[in-house]
Amino acid sequence: MIASLNGRVLEKSLGEAVIDVQGVGYRVAFSELALSRLPPEGEAVQVRVRTVVREDALDLYGFLTRGEEEMFLLLTAVSGVGPKLALNVLSGLEVPELAVALGRGEVARLTKIKGVGKKTAERLVLELKEKVKELHLEAVAHAASAPAAAHGARSDLVSALLNLGYKGAQAEKAADLASERLGPEAPFQQLFREALKSVRSSA
Repeated sequence: MIASLNGRVLEKSLGEAVIDVQGVGYRVAFSELALSRLPPEGEAVQVRVRTVVREDALDLYGFLTRGEEEMFLLLTAVSGVGPKLALNVLSGLEVPELAVALGRGEVARLTKIKGVGKKTAERLVLELKEKVKELHLEAVAHAASAPAAAHGARSDLVSALLNLGYKGAQAEKAADLASERLGPEAPFQQLFREALKSVRSSA
């Protein structure tokens, strides 16, 4: 099975892109968020891939981070959730936001995602509420590269740490220390890693 592709972006269209690897074009489906972060056509790219084999097709689903791929696998393990719906979910929320929403059982927030009804949202929460805590840290740490607002960044940091099982006081202290050391306007991923160092050193 194909696990990754290292080539260049041949073309991009709605929901998918063609990755050229030494003259062979692979059509790969992406979430809208991942597709928006792919390099422009003609530029080099490396993506993680999951191959889904059906009776009449062999489909490739692409991811830019390990966390996104792991969340995709969790979603597709839920009864009634296929690869396409999983990509819809990944299109609706950033991976760390989705992990927090599932961990907190935020059904109403999940139903705002295209294609996710109340029953599906409830099933996602029921089956994944505990499992999201086992995700690779990149699933929680990954966020857009643009700096977040100070208040939102702190809130997201605390939520991410709580989702990993740390206590409220620990999470809040670590978030404050990270902001002090790096500045509240630093990218979320850097703040998260700094907060994680703090909470681990104090454990």
